[in-house]
Amino acid sequence: MKDNFRDLTFEELHSKHDELKKKYMDLRFKAVLGHVENPLEKRTLRRNIARLKTLIHENDLGIRKG
Repeated sequence: MKDNFRDLTFEELHSKHDELKKKYMDLRFKAVLGHVENPLEKRTLRRNIARLKTLIHENDLGIRKG
């Protein structure tokens, strides 16, 4: 399941990035403690964060307007 981030504005991209980054850090902490229900969620979050960073960078370069 892919999230569609292309419809978000620049501010929404930044807030979503911060939200996913915090969720990823919490998941990493839980993984160390051994209380993770879905270990593949970590990979999904990491990839979504990369997608958001790409869109933010495209916006900074002027490739994408948002």
